[in-house]
Amino acid sequence: MQTVVSKDGTSIAYEKTGSGPAIILVGTTASDHHDLDGLAGLLSEHFTVYNYDRRGRGGSGDTMPYAPAREIEDVEALLDAIGEKASLVSGSAGCVLALDIATALGGKIDKLFLYEPSFIVDDSRPPVPADYVEHVTVLVQSGKRSEAVEYFMTAAVGVPAEYIEPMKADPSWELMVKYAHTLAYDGMIVQGTQDGKPLPRDRWRFDAPAAVAVGANSPPFFHEGAKALTELLPSCTYMALEGLDHSAFWMSPDKVTEAIREFFAN
Repeated sequence: MQTVVSKDGTSIAYEKTGSGPAIILVGTTASDHHDLDGLAGLLSEHFTVYNYDRRGRGGSGDTMPYAPAREIEDVEALLDAIGEKASLVSGSAGCVLALDIATALGGKIDKLFLYEPSFIVDDSRPPVPADYVEHVTVLVQSGKRSEAVEYFMTAAVGVPAEYIEPMKADPSWELMVKYAHTLAYDGMIVQGTQDGKPLPRDRWRFDAPAAVAVGANSPPFFHEGAKALTELLPSCTYMALEGLDHSAFWMSPDKVTEAIREFFAN
């Protein structure tokens, strides 16, 4: 992997593959760049893909104190190394960071493709607890990293409690435990977007083409959140992808890649 140095001196590691227009993959919660290897591999057949480790993950550093603005600076350093505009692709909670990046660095961002932002804008599902960041921080600082992941899954994702024990048997659980300290980072980034209220009207501005896609089989709150975003961005297209659900961003990258290619080709 290659590295760039962010504004605060933090080393940010990334993998570059393929050729063509530049795409930066913005990672999702409690994962490193390998989480999006499937998507990166398929996209690299048509694009130059930059799949990076967000700070605190994988090969990247984690300079303290953390602040969401540092993650925007990380991508700005990557863009400076690329030397040209790039499009952003992200999914789930990573979409909020992608939106913040596009707003702050709009002149350097070509297009934006978001898959199922984790917005909660109405009463179709319970909101994330107001003290989520504080609670998950205490758990991690107390050495209860697995409990922090469990809290994330039940309180933020909405997984029924009876599903947690079977999930712990999957290798992906230990990876989330490894990156449990970053749960608070994402919690800070998504604040104000998961409380069952309308999205903030003054947080994001991105005039270039954007798409927000949702799996047709996903719960209604994903659709409502995506539609709400189209009302805020002047050039934002809503897509419902047949046969897909929230897991498609990781488990069905071929179908998501097809939607990305089609949108970026226009």
